[in-house]
Amino acid sequence: EAIDSAVAQLGARFDREHGGFGRAPKFPQPSILELMLRHHRRTGDAASLQMATSTLEAMAAGGIRDHVGGGFHRYATDRQWRIPHFEKMLYDNAQLAVVYLEAFQVTGRHDFADVVREILFYVSREMTSPEGAFYSATDADSLSPGGHEEEGRFFTWTPAEVREVLGPDDAAAFGSAFSVTEPGNLEGRSVLARPMRPAGVERTFAQEELELALARSRARLYLARARRVPPLRDDKILVSWNGLMISAMARASFVLAEAEHLERAARAAAFLLDRLRSGDGRLRRVFAGGVAHQAGMLDDYAFLIQALLDLFEAGADPKWLRAAITLQSLQDEHHGDPSGGYFLVADDHEPLLARAKPSYDGAEPSGNSVAALNLLRLAELTQDEGYRQRADALLAAFGQILTRSPAAVPKMLGALDYRIGPAREVVIVAPDRLEDAGDLLDVVRATFLPRHAFAFTVAGEQLEDLAELVPLVDSKLAIDGRATAYVCERGRCERPAQEPGLLATQLAAGEGPR
Repeated sequence: EAIDSAVAQLGARFDREHGGFGRAPKFPQPSILELMLRHHRRTGDAASLQMATSTLEAMAAGGIRDHVGGGFHRYATDRQWRIPHFEKMLYDNAQLAVVYLEAFQVTGRHDFADVVREILFYVSREMTSPEGAFYSATDADSLSPGGHEEEGRFFTWTPAEVREVLGPDDAAAFGSAFSVTEPGNLEGRSVLARPMRPAGVERTFAQEELELALARSRARLYLARARRVPPLRDDKILVSWNGLMISAMARASFVLAEAEHLERAARAAAFLLDRLRSGDGRLRRVFAGGVAHQAGMLDDYAFLIQALLDLFEAGADPKWLRAAITLQSLQDEHHGDPSGGYFLVADDHEPLLARAKPSYDGAEPSGNSVAALNLLRLAELTQDEGYRQRADALLAAFGQILTRSPAAVPKMLGALDYRIGPAREVVIVAPDRLEDAGDLLDVVRATFLPRHAFAFTVAGEQLEDLAELVPLVDSKLAIDGRATAYVCERGRCERPAQEPGLLATQLAAGEGPR
């Protein structure tokens, strides 16, 4: 009821002409879009899917997206998503990468997957420290040739500037495609924008040739833009925001089968675990000037635990799951409220009039919303009912807001959706190498499973070691020396699947409310 009520409340605010919720200014609000995809998965409701996909289309087409360099700006100042506030935030891009990735799984639309790649390449190229962690943000303002600051100067173009880089013919094609005009739409300059191809419409050969030419033009414009004075970059490394981006890269590596994203995610996670923990294993919050500062808060723990779970599921390395379990224990000890949920600051923080327990899901999800889902995922993986009990206590502690103002907590509703279930436990056992299970893994990659626990392993010693952490894999076999998948629910498994078609059928079954 809470989920249905939130979807109805948000639907009343939906902009059916331009996508998004409410009027200008418009923010991306990825937690809301994730909720819509989950509601569609549970109910089959076409309206919730349409609200998500049309918003994603409008954002990807508009000026809020950096069509040359990748990534998204902070928000749009207008209903049409055309004119952005040009600041770029790591946490926005991390969450948007995840929701575009999920929309790709739901719809099969490769243009959504391309947006994910652009975001992650932008972060890898421009927002990654030499140690592999991720910087926080870039400013909206940059210097003009005259030496004064202008918002968006770095990102906008005139027809003459485009012609100088591309020459007249390519510039004409690019200007027509990306709305570069003489009057412009921002103080005589143009913010790039381009409609996405309608879903289900195939490109002709001529259109494919045009897309290749436009891609080459974008690359040339990127190199030319790099000679401009860039906006200032905030090079602080924040554990919480890094956790969100590690999740995005880990999940993208699995869904898109692109290993480079997993490598970047693992490198960032290793840096955080090595350089942003004190001697007792507790997190610090900020890394700046070569030094870790400030005691970790709830969102640092929750977002990093989520990232470590995503790394484990994407790469099948149990060290990430062990690290998640360790951090969850520290979060429970120092941030837990015996009545349910978690406090923002630790129990040894300087005295406050009241210790806040955040719940509202805004530009970032609340630590409690992410913590609820972490607990439920840990419960499925480890079969430790203590995690599920703590998740139940958390949801009960926030029962009033879930009942009275559910639209304010879309991320927590995602955890509630997981708790209602059913959660699908998917184990794949390969005979010699995980690559031997490629056809089965491809089925899982392509399936949107918001309520899941994944464990992929190789028969023999690797499986036995993992079984100590993840009882789901115990006694599972690569039958007759072939990769074998097991789809289970609370430990009760369907018949082993060795053919992709059977696995796809099993994953599709069991949806809907119970």
